[in-house]
Amino acid sequence: MPKLKTFLVEDSAVIRANLVAALEDLAPVEVVGHAESAAEAQERLEALVNEGRCDLVIVDIFLRGGSGLDVLRHVSRHDWPIRPVVLTNYATPDIRAECLALGADQVFDKSRDIDALVDYCNDMATD
Repeated sequence: MPKLKTFLVEDSAVIRANLVAALEDLAPVEVVGHAESAAEAQERLEALVNEGRCDLVIVDIFLRGGSGLDVLRHVSRHDWPIRPVVLTNYATPDIRAECLALGADQVFDKSRDIDALVDYCNDMATD
């Protein structure tokens, strides 16, 4: 099964390291890069997508610079063959609705939905 080339937009090094370990261990995922700010994410995503090296982007909402919502807006303005999902501690109904309206495929809560994110990755890899 081919691995999902995955880009993480997460500003916490601890969360990022744990997420990389979990996803690469439990799903057919290869993390191809990360960013800690919205501007950095937008720049790196442009390069990865142009090189055909990104299938999935996992975005946190609150970042060191900018917001994950800025990243979702950027992705939605392009006709890229990638799927954006949100992984946040703030998965309130309003945040979920805004993320979905901006093109997120799914919204996952960091404290409750890691298994659901792993299942999503496994499902996406078999599509």
